[in-house]
Amino acid sequence: MHQLESLYRQIIMDHYKNPRNKGLVDDPRYTLHHIKNPSCGDDITIQSFIEQGVVKDIRHEGSGCSICCSSASVLSTLLKGKHVDEAQALTTNYLKMIMNKPFDESIELEDALAYQGVTKFPARVKCASIAWKAFEETLKKASEKHE
Repeated sequence: MHQLESLYRQIIMDHYKNPRNKGLVDDPRYTLHHIKNPSCGDDITIQSFIEQGVVKDIRHEGSGCSICCSSASVLSTLLKGKHVDEAQALTTNYLKMIMNKPFDESIELEDALAYQGVTKFPARVKCASIAWKAFEETLKKASEKHE
């Protein structure tokens, strides 16, 4: 188990130090949602571009702890290219996992599994979920735009 925790720590630190898809773009086709957690200072904006039911791009910008910032990077790599329904299923499954609720282990969460340990630290659950909740809001806004 110790090796797995070490691997997970490496994944989190890699995404924190070398964030993927960081930086927002000025493009009206993108949907944006911002969340700030005043209790800890995590501040994240997620921007997604959804076209023909597919998440074509996810961008993020923000500041906060390593868990908050790295999970936004992991989210952007995991969900980019996925169909909206699959992206929503992955997001729901991830949020269940970090809240220590039963989740579907057959759904491949890849690097997002690194955040499974936050269940031991209730104060960190918000850090690990803020970007994912912001992404969910971009999905809602995008579907409202296309109705």
